[in-house]
Amino acid sequence: MQKEPMAAAAGTYHFAFEGVSKRFATRGRDGAREELAAVENVSFGIHRGEVVSLIGPSGCGKSTLLGIGSGLNPPSSGRACLAGETISRPRREIALMLQKDLLLPWRSVLHNVELGLEVQRRNPAERREQALALLAQCKLEKFVHFYPHEISGGMRQRAALARTLALNPDVLLLDEPFSALDAQTRVLLRGDLARMLQQHGRTTLLITHDIVEALALSDRIVVMSHRPGTILREILVDLPHRDDPFQRTLDPKVSEYVAEIWDMLKIVE
Repeated sequence: MQKEPMAAAAGTYHFAFEGVSKRFATRGRDGAREELAAVENVSFGIHRGEVVSLIGPSGCGKSTLLGIGSGLNPPSSGRACLAGETISRPRREIALMLQKDLLLPWRSVLHNVELGLEVQRRNPAERREQALALLAQCKLEKFVHFYPHEISGGMRQRAALARTLALNPDVLLLDEPFSALDAQTRVLLRGDLARMLQQHGRTTLLITHDIVEALALSDRIVVMSHRPGTILREILVDLPHRDDPFQRTLDPKVSEYVAEIWDMLKIVE
């Protein structure tokens, strides 16, 4: 499989981590203060419009990196940057979607999708038009006036995705957005996500434990070690049909990629 050198300059990327380490203060068994290293000297970047998946064992710091990249948590050392500029706080250009949909139960699907635009003080007509267009893309146009408890888990995730995209971010950070869904719904939502990413050209970092999902959606896969997380390898995904994940996973080369990545994960577990 093709490998890409990891030591590229951060300035050549749209979004990047540059020598990022993160340590958390903890208490040992004797009550003494200790430091827990979550990630150590992590450097990799994402080109504009590229989709990169981050794979690694549980607890290796994947979500920690997303917190740093979103500006919600500062690194202990190093930096995350957008177009070469250090990310030191949450920014409108970067949107984060978590595992749970976190829809507000007292707001309709439409009003949930409008929420970020409302915070940005966009006028009501504009935000309604934009929210309706995204809900149509997510195949939810018939459910705009439903409340979260009245729709399925897959529909809720689609609504959460529409709410995230409504912010019109340059960079999309996705933390296992489909992990709580059944297999069939995951396959369908992968297709929706892939088409929207292709259409809007979003620079995207996806965390997933599903190797096939990473191959279905990504241009490149970054494999992390056990905690403290470091970068083991970057793998270029040389497969067609990025806008059609189901068709992409039928390619015979998928099994070769899966075997290679799984061998790496078995070593670090």
